Amino acid sequence: MDGGVDGYLYFKPDGKIAEKAVVSVKGGGNVGVAMIRDLIATIEREGAKIGVFLALEDPTTTMRREATAAGPHESSMHGKFQRIQILTIEDLFGGQKLHRPRIDPSVFCKAKRETSSKQGDLLL
Repeated sequence: MDGGVDGYLYFKPDGKIAEKAVVSVKGGGNVGVAMIRDLIATIEREGAKIGVFLALEDPTTTMRREATAAGPHESSMHGKFQRIQILTIEDLFGGQKLHRPRIDPSVFCKAKRETSSKQGDLLL
């Protein structure tokens, strides 16, 4: 079991404290409401503000209802975002985007810039 987490998205809704969204990807054709319930439990366990369910197949009506019932995540600077969001691959290729606070590039680690002008040797 992978713990239900296939990836994370980080954002700083207030510009100060980094928060995260959990991404769960399901590639099979058999998706159901239990997977949405699992994602809700996962974001609670992980302390995430948003859960993203990315699937190959269209979600069922029951899945959409369960996602809506999870309620919104409210950001004082960016408004309300659905706490559980369901997207399909077709949605993504069609240009649909995840509704979330803006991702702040400062939440990513940056490598130290190398300023050496000497080229290293390859060990062959």
